[in-house]
Amino acid sequence: MEEPAPQGFDSTPAPDPTSEPVPDPAAGHGATYSFPHSRLKKIINDSSKTPLCLVACGSFSPITYLHLRMFEMAADYVKFNTNFEIVGGYLSPVSDAYKKAGLASAEHRVRMCEMAANQTSNWISVDDWEATQKDYQPTAIVLDHFEREINKVLGGVETYTGERKPVRIALLAGADLIQTMSTPGLWSKEDLNHILGRYGSFIIERAGTDIDDALESLRAWSPQIYLIQQLVQNDISSTKIRLFLKREMSVQYLLPAPVIQYIEENGLFQDDGAASISEGKGKGPADAP
Repeated sequence: MEEPAPQGFDSTPAPDPTSEPVPDPAAGHGATYSFPHSRLKKIINDSSKTPLCLVACGSFSPITYLHLRMFEMAADYVKFNTNFEIVGGYLSPVSDAYKKAGLASAEHRVRMCEMAANQTSNWISVDDWEATQKDYQPTAIVLDHFEREINKVLGGVETYTGERKPVRIALLAGADLIQTMSTPGLWSKEDLNHILGRYGSFIIERAGTDIDDALESLRAWSPQIYLIQQLVQNDISSTKIRLFLKREMSVQYLLPAPVIQYIEENGLFQDDGAASISEGKGKGPADAP
């Protein structure tokens, strides 16, 4: 029996974009949609490595420095522990169809994400496809969307020798997501296999979150789950930010300055539901595909 690869090292090739039909989830989005790829690396530096694109799905209500920091922690982990090369990273805010109390409109959340990414990063992008959908899109479908746009439409990335390589799409998330994935009844096995088996996930540990039991219950997909430790603990959350704003407390240096200004100018997160919403996209029964 073949032994699983050590944690953090990839043992499977990037999914071949021609091997499995990926449905076109962009259908019905509208004629104005254009996939943002100006920050996506077109040519990889090391042709021996597997190109990797990280996708963070969530509410981002509002986006915080921790959301952004997750990408940098993952980039360091990938650089020193894997045979991947990062070619891009995307924030994908959930749509208004998610319908959680206190959730700012998708238009506001997308704009705040764009401000944050543009001010703080030269490689993180914001894709509004999910945010503008009329119906809620499960995470598996969102990842399929990125698979199609990057590998089917753009044709993957190029090596310096002119060879084209498919990009591995992977979910970037906090440890709380893995905990929900291990909770019976919240995710279907089919959905878990689609996300963790086909794409894989990079998980950032969270202060006060014990995920050992969760990982044990997900051991069937362990070669595709990459656990990243926070060397500098950061427990900023959107939930805490909303609570601070509701109480008229300062959030300076917890969010990018343009995001704070945008929140003030638009009077966001001042209603009574500000402290009740769970952070992130989650996957409760209502999220089942």
